[in-house]
Amino acid sequence: MRAVIAPEPGGPEALVLTERPDPEPGPGEVLVEVAATAVNRADLLQRRGFYPPPPGASDVLGLECSGTVAALGEGVAEAGRWAVGDEVCALLAGGGYATHVVVPAGQLMPLPPGVDLVTAAALPEVACTVWSNVVTVGGLASGDTFLVHGGAGGIGTFAIQLASALGARVFTTAGSAEKRAFCEELGAERAIDYREEDFVAVLREAGGADVVLDNMGAKYLARNVDALATEGRLVVIGMQGGAKGELDLGRLLTKRASVHATSLRARPVEEKTAICAAVADHVWPLVGSGAVRPIVHATLPLDRAAEAHGLLEESSHSGKVLLTPQ
Repeated sequence: MRAVIAPEPGGPEALVLTERPDPEPGPGEVLVEVAATAVNRADLLQRRGFYPPPPGASDVLGLECSGTVAALGEGVAEAGRWAVGDEVCALLAGGGYATHVVVPAGQLMPLPPGVDLVTAAALPEVACTVWSNVVTVGGLASGDTFLVHGGAGGIGTFAIQLASALGARVFTTAGSAEKRAFCEELGAERAIDYREEDFVAVLREAGGADVVLDNMGAKYLARNVDALATEGRLVVIGMQGGAKGELDLGRLLTKRASVHATSLRARPVEEKTAICAAVADHVWPLVGSGAVRPIVHATLPLDRAAEAHGLLEESSHSGKVLLTPQ
């Protein structure tokens, strides 16, 4: 198979398209012929040497894919869930930037209704991340006020739509006027210019955020707590703004609020299986109805993976950047 790896840490030019032996599925696993994968910021961190794969995971980049089931490992056929030829999308611990990938059977999901095979690659990571963190951990419910940072990115565009579909008031931060307008088209009540405006003041005027989804980490920690409503929940899923910040426990106590820090990639297969099942049950119907849709900024061939990484690093994209084997 062809696959993209980063043998040495570095910039986008560190990515290498290489050949590897075709993988074989073990017990409880499925071999997928990849139709498309998507680029995530975690891939950029892995390329730079800051986010190594969990033990046992492939060193090939890529945390999600779509494709066709090519072979079944021991026990999968007996379970009766998947068959050779099924079109699927999958949450991965690694291996998506390739022509073939092995996936635990529980991390496969059917294609959402109405979504084509290539476009479906834009969904597994964002859907599982947003559902597990905003709904399962954050407890977002209809009528809540929700803030997500980086609204024009892959996570942000999906979170805006899902929270809006669930009946929440949605606020987000974004840079350019074009991106802010796009976020509001997706369902945000207000897209805040993080360069010129104070998101804390905007959220206070709205009564505070019941749930904040944050990928910035230390840089926004204190302000995120200030933006919370009483009994609000801050869920941190990234550290683009640093790993160490000062937390005002007195402020947190006054609000009876909570801070959660979570990740998805290194969770046990059993937990990922439960998340994928919940997404298929609760999120895919919203995609099928058109209430939530995949947002694809660009689709590039695998041999242009460095260009795709450059798009994310420049933050010139809105939504997801996909890679296809061809």
